[in-house]
Amino acid sequence: MASVTLRGNPFNLKGSLPKVGDRAPDFTLVKSDMSAVSLKDLAGKKKVLVVVPSLDTPVCQTETRKFNEKAAALGDVAVLVVSSDLPFAQKRFCETEGIKSVTAASDVRDRGFGERYGVQIAEGPLQGVMARAVFVLGADDKVVYSELVPEIAQEPKYDDALAALKR
Repeated sequence: MASVTLRGNPFNLKGSLPKVGDRAPDFTLVKSDMSAVSLKDLAGKKKVLVVVPSLDTPVCQTETRKFNEKAAALGDVAVLVVSSDLPFAQKRFCETEGIKSVTAASDVRDRGFGERYGVQIAEGPLQGVMARAVFVLGADDKVVYSELVPEIAQEPKYDDALAALKR
C-alpha cells in the first residue's frame, strides 16, 4: 500500500499502482458532456492519464493548464485529466480557462478508477478522492511511465512524463 502526504501529514492509498510494463487497468470515466470514455475507446493511441484530487484547487488547476499547453503539440495522444469532480464542475473550469487540448474525465459513475490505479486516498479529510499521479500508456495499453507525486500539494514531473511518450 502506497502513501502520500498533504502538507507533511501522511495518508495511505487503496489499491496498487500499476508499474511500468503492466497492462493498464480498464476504466470507464464520464466526460464533461456526460458521455463515457473508456480505455477501449482510446485503443491504438498513446495516453496520458493525469490524476488530480480536484480541479477546484490551485495546484490541480495549474497542472491542468500546463498539460493543456503541452498536449497541443503532442499529436495523436489522448490526454485525460481524471478526478472525482462532477462533470459539470470540470466543464465549467475547462470552459472558463479555455482548456481544449485535454479531456476532463470524472470517476463519478464507476468510482473504481482510484483503487484500480492505486491512487484513492483511504483515510483523513481527503478520503475517497484521488492523489496526484501521472500514468503514460503506450498504444498497446502498457504502462510506460508511472508517477505518484509524494506530496499532494506539489506538481508532477511534466517533462519526464512527456518524454515517456517517445518510448
